Amino acid sequence: MNLGLAGQVVIVTGATANIGRGIALAFADEEAKLVLVGRDAEAGERVTTLARTRGAREAVFVRADLLQAASAQRILHAAEALGPVAVLVNNVGGNVGAGCFVDSDPASWQGDLDITLMTTLRMTHAVLPGMVRRRAGRIVNIGSTAGLVGDYMLPVYSAAKAAVHGFTRVLAKEVGQHDITVNCVAPYGTMDEDPAAYSSGSRFHPQAGFMFKAFAGVKPEDAARRRRHGPLPRQLARPDDVAAAVIYLASQRAGFITGQIFSVDGGTLL
Repeated sequence: MNLGLAGQVVIVTGATANIGRGIALAFADEEAKLVLVGRDAEAGERVTTLARTRGAREAVFVRADLLQAASAQRILHAAEALGPVAVLVNNVGGNVGAGCFVDSDPASWQGDLDITLMTTLRMTHAVLPGMVRRRAGRIVNIGSTAGLVGDYMLPVYSAAKAAVHGFTRVLAKEVGQHDITVNCVAPYGTMDEDPAAYSSGSRFHPQAGFMFKAFAGVKPEDAARRRRHGPLPRQLARPDDVAAAVIYLASQRAGFITGQIFSVDGGTLL
């Protein structure tokens, strides 16, 4: 599908695994110019090479940790070498702690807020002035159904994702006057069927990932409370399900859509 994204400069954070990787490859299929951001250099090289073979006009990888304040400007500088930034996809997010809030360590709360909310604020703050000057731009944040209904045993993460949703709405009100749209895609559990699609830092990495470590040995009744079921035969999203929503919202065809939270959840919220 030609969505008019060919030659557009697109930044995708957290692009080395799962949802971010799927988003990056979807933009490659649209022949965009890509700046792919992540912490795992080996995984970054893999996805960058694949993006080129899939049709990206240009694709560069920036190894950066958005928990570090200086990273956002460094990413922006790399992107502007390809041209003005047309699209920002804030995909970085994750977990530090898991368990019921009453048992949580207050020292861990900031970690969930930093990786999920502050990375989004930091990267948006870097890219937005250029979009305002040009009176054009698309920002797509990756939220979560956890931010809509809460994920059991992930209270601070759920709160951080809800904050991403709130930020999406208020920023859309602020920058609409500059013809910039801001939207959010909120997936349910998303898993790539290819084990090679997970970088070392991915929370779904089969050996090193947070989700596998944090919930190993969880009581069956607690595991049951964490699950949501939808009406479709398939119960988990795939990266390309999420990516399809993102590239639509990034395109000119979605020019009259802003401030929205799009659930990609297989009907689990019904």
